[in-house]
Amino acid sequence: MTVMATIQVDGRSYEVDGKDNLLQACLTLGFDLPYFCWHPALGSVGACRQCAVKQYRDADDTQGALVMACMVPAADGSRISIEDEQAREFRASVIEWLMVHHPHDCPVCEEGGHCHLQDMTVMTGHSRRRYRFRKRTHRNQYLGPFIAHEMNRCITCYRCVRFYRDYAGGEDLGAFGANDNVYFGRHREGVLENEFSGNLTEVCPTGVFTDRTHSERYTRKWDLQFAPSVCHQCSVGCNISPGERYGDIRRIENRYHGEVNRFFLCDRGRFGYGYVNRDDRPRRPEWHGETEETVTLDVDEALDRGADALREARRVIGIGSPRASLESNDQLRELVGQANFSTGIAEREQVCLTRMRRLNRDAGLPTPTLRDVESHDAILVLGEDLIQSAARLGLSVRQAVLARRERLAEARGIPAWNAEAVMTLAQDARHPLFVAYPTATGLDDVADRCLRQAPDDIARLGFAVAHAIDVKAPAVEGIDESTKATAEHIAETLLAAKRPLVISGGSLESTAIIEASGNIARALATRGRRGGLMLVRREANSTGVELLGSRPLEWALDELTRGAADAVVVLENDLHQRLPSGRVERALSAARTVIVLDHQRTSIWERADLGLPAASFAEGDGTLVSLEGRAQRFFQVFEPRYHRPETRIHQGWRWLQALRASLKRRAVPDVTLDAVTRDCARHHPALAGIVEASPSADQRVSGLKLARQPHRYSGRTAMRAHLDVSEPRPPQDPDTPFTFSMEGYYGFDRPRREVPFAWAPGWNSPQAWNKFTDEVGGHLRGGDPGVRLLEPTEDIGDYVNEIPPPFTSGVGEWQVVVLPRLFGGEETSSRATPIMARAAAVRLHLSEEDARRLEAEEGDTLVVETSLTRLSLPLRVDTTLPSGLVGVPAGLEAALVTGDRAWLSLAPEGEEEPP
Repeated sequence: MTVMATIQVDGRSYEVDGKDNLLQACLTLGFDLPYFCWHPALGSVGACRQCAVKQYRDADDTQGALVMACMVPAADGSRISIEDEQAREFRASVIEWLMVHHPHDCPVCEEGGHCHLQDMTVMTGHSRRRYRFRKRTHRNQYLGPFIAHEMNRCITCYRCVRFYRDYAGGEDLGAFGANDNVYFGRHREGVLENEFSGNLTEVCPTGVFTDRTHSERYTRKWDLQFAPSVCHQCSVGCNISPGERYGDIRRIENRYHGEVNRFFLCDRGRFGYGYVNRDDRPRRPEWHGETEETVTLDVDEALDRGADALREARRVIGIGSPRASLESNDQLRELVGQANFSTGIAEREQVCLTRMRRLNRDAGLPTPTLRDVESHDAILVLGEDLIQSAARLGLSVRQAVLARRERLAEARGIPAWNAEAVMTLAQDARHPLFVAYPTATGLDDVADRCLRQAPDDIARLGFAVAHAIDVKAPAVEGIDESTKATAEHIAETLLAAKRPLVISGGSLESTAIIEASGNIARALATRGRRGGLMLVRREANSTGVELLGSRPLEWALDELTRGAADAVVVLENDLHQRLPSGRVERALSAARTVIVLDHQRTSIWERADLGLPAASFAEGDGTLVSLEGRAQRFFQVFEPRYHRPETRIHQGWRWLQALRASLKRRAVPDVTLDAVTRDCARHHPALAGIVEASPSADQRVSGLKLARQPHRYSGRTAMRAHLDVSEPRPPQDPDTPFTFSMEGYYGFDRPRREVPFAWAPGWNSPQAWNKFTDEVGGHLRGGDPGVRLLEPTEDIGDYVNEIPPPFTSGVGEWQVVVLPRLFGGEETSSRATPIMARAAAVRLHLSEEDARRLEAEEGDTLVVETSLTRLSLPLRVDTTLPSGLVGVPAGLEAALVTGDRAWLSLAPEGEEEPP
């Protein structure tokens, strides 16, 4: 609840939120007041003394006193001066103190050009250094493939450890030393373990922690070209700002979204872009003839050959993809016809997606945004390791659990922004979190209770919780007393909460778990609880492709295998990641024509007769639907032919539109993004809202298109000097409201939803996002991007009665459980070198009891066999995994599926392990 207060700043009255401190209130009002240690998500500790202002007791007080704005509430009647001479001199002296040991390395610092310290130095007017003595120096540490370390630039603001330890839950970064000799790093050199370490590059106001992947080919921020984009590495839908130079993505920064990611990204989303820059990417159409010789084609010839092959086919199957845009999937559907289109998703996963979509509408509880998640006060997670399957959602759940300390502080009159006081008061007080999953998860350290169970037993627990909340929900037969007591305790906790939240999803591909979570949501809704239901999907567009509606991947492969179709078009989908290779290969071998569109040289691309190079997220436009049902547009960052004229990369939907025209012997239409988006919305009523997800291409601000490049962008002629000594006209963009140049609107004073990069006069660092929001930490003044497609109806569905029996393992056999992996478990980011360097070794998880039964020890190679596949992996003895389960890491081409029966044995001596 907002409590408004009236304050005076330099003699003028303003109305502000009385719960804020003076610094946040002044920044929300648009004043340029310098700061370092304060952060909207971290609160205040008063460590840097940079935000000094003069405060007066009343109208008669002419003397005033210096106070730190971040540590003083914006109380009604407060009188302050930012422009007071004494306050200005104090702020300038603070910068000088902080800069005493700071090196003069701005020209070579990777933070240069978007450095908060540079902004604040200019803002305070400090321009001359009087310190002439020896500077203190530190030895830097190796912190892994993501983060570079330069401790000599530190100004001791404590932001890094406050984010890493207090906010993200990391344990291997700390502050060592005292006085003016404090060291921020690990107790010994090594890889930062937390999955959100990359945020240090934006949280740190100087260049202590920088993006190592960017440092390898560093470019100043003002020389990067940006576009508003959406992370493609999972289903959360975080907003990102990718930066390009010379036709390569150089870095990804967080793009503020008031309802989704706000200030932070996970490390896969920030560093998983390397697949865009791979040298082995297909950049021209390829024809693989009968002689196995690859022929490179131009666009017209490729379209002619593709159209001729499809024209000769009796029937063409189209296989879509949950990592491709809605527009591309829809155009493939139009090419082959609705009856011949497959989503490209395996049947078990698609059944889960369909049930999740139904629950989003008839379970009686709304789907919260990530921001909403942080306000829930009791959470039950069924069948998900959120840090591995939807990391940014996991970070929000952590904040929801820790928010108990703010409630306790509020009851005692301590403002939420007073971070140290709040933490001291709360100690280990947390909101309750219950996690049911087969093995240890990334949120166990803040959970009340962690339940290690097989998928069917997790479902049974969920059904028991629903029955304990509402006796009309079906009872679980044969439940043991311990599980019953646990279910009753969870039910009581959820009912006692003001805003309970249930989180589940498809990671374990168990419809029983999903339906159990739906029963709990219905029970809570029946009891009148204002809670939420969040269901996790696997890929960036899993929700959207399911809304298109069609048949699963197995159907498409069966049609090809039995000869009912003799041609197939595969869109951005490595089918070996979804089903066993034998089944995939039989289907492709039965087809006379295989056409593949992709931006990676996958095993399916190598099997194609014709390969068409599709655009990645950086080179194309399109729409994705996140796990909360939010349709969001991503925009082309750069035109690939500008730097590599020989390339023929196009968006998947553009290739398919052209292929359809060639097939009908028509001229290829000059289609635009707006047109294909409208077509997609018209073809699928469930997707009608996507037209409103983003402004159309004709949007203008003061008559100008929006600039992709900062106003200081330089070197366009030099960048192409090896191609042409004259500067060509910038590429034209009829699809979006953006220009491929700096000649466009880039300001902050006109509200807009799609912001390519954060910049405002005097604010070059990521702190510039404060200039684009309605209040600091609030929402974009132009509105947060995207539109929600999945909203609950008033009718609550019936309880589900299909409760699985308890899990029992057969003699000599195990049940497969596929475990999601943040690093290495996703198809495209696993092609990025830093991600693979960060990924843990691929190992088979087995309980201590089962390892003893096999007479196997840690590191021994085990053979896993199912009815469809066989692979060998080294053993990891997992002390948390229940007996009878075998955990297999996600991302292996063997395509093991949760629920498969497996047989294990020690590998014969000398059997090779997979890389």
